[in-house]
Amino acid sequence: MIVVKVGGGDEIDLDAVCDDIAALLKEGVELVLVHGGSKETNRVAEALGHPPRFVTSPSGYTSRHTDRKALEIFEMVYCGSANKGIVERLQQRGVNALGMSGLDGRLWQGRRKKAIKIVEDGRTQVLRDSYTGTVDTVDADLLRALLGRGLLPVLTPPAVSEDGEAMNVDGDRAAGATAAALGAEALLLLSDVPGVMQDIHDPASLQATLPFGILEDPPEFVAGRMRIKLRGASEALAGGVGRVVIGDGRGPHAVRNALAGAGTTLRKDT
Repeated sequence: MIVVKVGGGDEIDLDAVCDDIAALLKEGVELVLVHGGSKETNRVAEALGHPPRFVTSPSGYTSRHTDRKALEIFEMVYCGSANKGIVERLQQRGVNALGMSGLDGRLWQGRRKKAIKIVEDGRTQVLRDSYTGTVDTVDADLLRALLGRGLLPVLTPPAVSEDGEAMNVDGDRAAGATAAALGAEALLLLSDVPGVMQDIHDPASLQATLPFGILEDPPEFVAGRMRIKLRGASEALAGGVGRVVIGDGRGPHAVRNALAGAGTTLRKDT
């Protein structure tokens, strides 16, 4: 079992990703796909007069502030154009893909953070009317039932709160929780960078491997979105996933390359 999470950056080659997935399925590989849609969500939010706002927690994690209006825009893109665009690509390649969000069937369930602490201009503040949360449980039986029917689950946030409310969750961490729930051999986190690099402008600084406990005392180059990816990777490994590869989703054979170890690999025993 492999869980692939592909980001929502403009440079991601979704056609190439879907080519690889279709070929792997024909070879008998069991697979679940998780995707994002952040860049398109930003554009739609700007066009609708509700531009995105990104906030940083006291612990240094940056995320999208999701009020109710932002959540509606988020769902419009993630559950709509992004999800169905990928499902269509896969159907054209002979893959019977089924798109669904973590809200559907309570696939991803967790706690909603109605108020969050952020650091802005050096001061800690509290933001209310937040529709964000974390995935605490994954309905692995539902996914196995779909896989047993020959369907490929194509999953996307939002998740559902214990009170039945939609909430934005981080896609990398949701993918990690999904991989752990399914007992996956590997989790591939594909984005628009080659992997974890000491210098984002120097491909030669790519870290081929990183220790499992890197977030206990993260080096300076682990920041921004990469810090969240590593958190998702660490949670997946702690949940029993064999290995996590943070790889490049641009260009041909992105999935196969990551499976072969191209990018940054983390294992619990390293």
